[in-house]
Amino acid sequence: MTVRRMKTYTGGQGYVYQYYFVGQRPALNAETPTTEYVFDVTADRKTMFSVSVLLDSNSIRGWQARHGRQLTDAEQYAAAKMRLFLAFDDIQDMKAQGRTLNLDPSVLEELLATLGVA
Repeated sequence: MTVRRMKTYTGGQGYVYQYYFVGQRPALNAETPTTEYVFDVTADRKTMFSVSVLLDSNSIRGWQARHGRQLTDAEQYAAAKMRLFLAFDDIQDMKAQGRTLNLDPSVLEELLATLGVA
């Protein structure tokens, strides 16, 4: 049995979220090849729910074309995790409104820039 490390993040809405990374997989029903990063999240320590961060190959290729290098798996995961944090900061009710998050090209660029990835 895999033991997952629960992490904590205090969102901009005042909620203290606990989450852990479940894994990644090819997204179902995506128009283009897309990686789905799955996190289990709780805001009340009672109810867990899954949040999926979707990163499509077009966004990755666009970033790579602008920066002239490959985006590593670790950098892709970091962008997905930062997208989760952005949702924690901006979405009032994660369970109702934040279950599927997209990492579009502009958000990918912005999040990676905040991490110093160029």
